[in-house]
Parts: sequence; structure tokens; C-alpha cells
Amino acid sequence: MPAAHWLVKSEPNTYSYADLERDGHTVWDGVRNNAAALHLKAMSEGDEVLFYHSQEGLAVVGVAKVVRTAFLDPSDPAGRFVAVELAPVRALKRPVALAEMKAAPALAGMAMLRQSRLSVSPVTAAEWTAVLAMAGG
Repeated sequence: MPAAHWLVKSEPNTYSYADLERDGHTVWDGVRNNAAALHLKAMSEGDEVLFYHSQEGLAVVGVAKVVRTAFLDPSDPAGRFVAVELAPVRALKRPVALAEMKAAPALAGMAMLRQSRLSVSPVTAAEWTAVLAMAGG
């Protein structure tokens, strides 16, 4: 079964793609939206992830991969939510800005654009290919 694709959002002043590259991996925790948490639970080891800078930059800037599937979020004292572990794959040749994504017909149905408040969302294979093409490969 081919890897699934996802998009995660992070404010770069909180945790940027450069931070992920420096650290080599990170626990993706703190997700408290139920829909986003369900997406974390659905991730499999090896799934590919677009890393999006929110608040500042507003662009997909890198590719990561899931290296550890859902486990209890250590930042959740109630034990209700999960986290995953991500590792960097590569920075994009060129960031793909939110405005570009919104203008691309191939991305019209993209979950991140339809449910912009979600910090974790699925990406179809066609959307994945389109974003990477926009980034220059």
C-alpha cells in the first residue's frame, strides 16, 4: 500500500522546518482539535508530510515523514490525545505560498484550503504532486 500524504501546520516562531532539520526529528504534539487528532491517529510509519508555516510565511516549506505512529501525547495530562513523531526529508526548492495554492485549480478541493483551522489534514496524491511541482520538484 502506498504511503498516505498529510499536511501539518506550525508557526515558524514556535517550531519551524529549520528547527526540524536541526533536531533530526520531533514529537508532533499539542493537537487538541478532534478532527486533526483523528488525522494523527490515521498516520502510518513512512507517510509523507508537507510542512506548512502558518501565521508568518504562509507557505509549504518542506517535506517530512512519519517515523513513529500515534502514541499518547505527553503534553496532554488527561491522556485523551495522541502525538506522532516526524523527521525531515527535505526543504522545498521554493516555498509554495498559500495564495498560490488557493489560485491553483488542482488544489481547489484540498482539505487545508477548505478547513483552514485544522493543523493536520490529509493531502491526496494529486494534490501532493501539484504542490511539489509548484515548488520546483
